[in-house]
Amino acid sequence: MSRLNGKVAIITGGARGMGASHARLFIKEGAKVMIADILEQEGQALAEELGENAQFTKLDVTKGANWEEVVAATEKAFGPVNVLVNNAGISMNKSIEETTEEEYRRIIDINQVSVFLGMKAVIPSMKKGQVGSIVNISSINGLVGGAIGYTDSKFAVRGMSKAAALGLAHYGIRVNSVHPGVIETPMIVQEDSKDAIEAFAKHIPNRRVAKPEEVSNLVLYLASDDSSYSTGSEFVVDGGLTAQ
Repeated sequence: MSRLNGKVAIITGGARGMGASHARLFIKEGAKVMIADILEQEGQALAEELGENAQFTKLDVTKGANWEEVVAATEKAFGPVNVLVNNAGISMNKSIEETTEEEYRRIIDINQVSVFLGMKAVIPSMKKGQVGSIVNISSINGLVGGAIGYTDSKFAVRGMSKAAALGLAHYGIRVNSVHPGVIETPMIVQEDSKDAIEAFAKHIPNRRVAKPEEVSNLVLYLASDDSSYSTGSEFVVDGGLTAQ
């Protein structure tokens, strides 16, 4: 039996990379999926590839009103939302001295504020079914230090997940955070960073970067009823990197 039969999911940043991987696996496991992203062409193409149980809608994750539109569109297409995967995010690798206020506020808006807006927007829909799972994609930089801005936002996602889990448990809504290490996505496999990533991979206990599908398998577990007693927790998928 498919693990997400009857589930309706919204996946942000779903047009490519990890988000697209999550969408493909969710569809395979029986879910109906709204792919939400600012990348219209790629999102539409993926929805067409995945068939009638997938749709695309444009979403600027930093806009609360846009979130409400996406939830309404999902309910109209598929019914009340059961699963939200807050996957959208950006990275930045600058020192605190080099980072401008504008750059800092942008990364906080996209990586942190969007998670708050997304959780808030789906609560009324999830309450209709008296069940829900929110999966917030953080990072190992939500556990250990890294670049300014990125680290701050990912620690915040971890904290928000715990606070929301406590506040929403009585509705039957679970909230957990996922903390990937180095994942093979378009964000890290660009030519200007490829050599550095390959060198860094030698220091990972598993001695390689992860495939997006390896994160998707964990996200699937959290979205499904298999994880029915897991809430307010961190789930790490990093090849042992933070165990050192």
